[in-house]
Amino acid sequence: MNRRTLLALPLLAAPSVTRAQGFPSGPVRMLLPQAPGSSNDMVARIIQDPMSSALRQPVVVENRPGANGAVAINALKQARNDGQTILLTGVSQLAFNPHLYRTLPYDVARDFTMIAPCTDTPFVLITSKRSSITSLPALIEAAKQRDLSFSSAGNGNSTHLAMEMLCDRAGVRMTHVPYPGTAQGVTAVITGEVDAMIPTFGVAYPQIQSGAVNALAVVGTERVPQMPDLPTQAEAGLDAPVMPGWFAMVGVAGMPAPAVETLNAAIRGALGDETVQRRLRDQFLIPLQGSAAEMQARLDRESALWGEFIRRRNLTVG
Repeated sequence: MNRRTLLALPLLAAPSVTRAQGFPSGPVRMLLPQAPGSSNDMVARIIQDPMSSALRQPVVVENRPGANGAVAINALKQARNDGQTILLTGVSQLAFNPHLYRTLPYDVARDFTMIAPCTDTPFVLITSKRSSITSLPALIEAAKQRDLSFSSAGNGNSTHLAMEMLCDRAGVRMTHVPYPGTAQGVTAVITGEVDAMIPTFGVAYPQIQSGAVNALAVVGTERVPQMPDLPTQAEAGLDAPVMPGWFAMVGVAGMPAPAVETLNAAIRGALGDETVQRRLRDQFLIPLQGSAAEMQARLDRESALWGEFIRRRNLTVG
């Protein structure tokens, strides 16, 4: 039984919310480091109303994109640590950036209180139709024979790290071509400017459905219901860590334990709702549930694994 399954099991029995005395005392601000329409924003909008009902206070979503998450994180750090302001952030800000950047305006261990896991999402390996590469073994063999290229949403982005890990474990090299965003990277695969990419499944799925790109493998631990015949990376023959795509809720350092427990229960209750689950899964977002301690342990594992890889491959950004 894998970690995702363990965290997902409580979906069948979401806890009731016992509010901490006097908490929340007013609207709860949920800060987001990404713009409206992003996966991060989608998760927030889907769980916003169920959380509000459980907390009996409005949950107000505030998009604060910019500086690779630093704008939203700085806004969180300036808030009181009473739990009234929280941040829905992702694996990149918490597990990758501390290893990619020489300096950051935040310290993951010092500045945050972990509250709850929220969602995960699989990635998918795609190739250009012009490449004629239709399987993971064929991609690896082609990379051994000639220079192949791959796109990403930027240096140090998850789409970059995912392909670097694949190449590392397969013993091949490919030329990295960064783009301003995931959509531009996928377009480069469609037009044949690059040979391959590993975007999130939700972004790539319409292009896979339309036949604009080849789908080679799910870069995740499980097959996706929308494409049950598509193998996972491991099933396709490559033993390598898969790119995590989780979001988690955090608060200001030093939050009182009762506030953490109240928010955790509200989030778990929202994620246990059948309508919420369906809406998330329609977007290739997998509901996760667990305690703050379980989410912290997950973060620690991901940070150690990918941090070592980033240092070994010298993938620093700035």
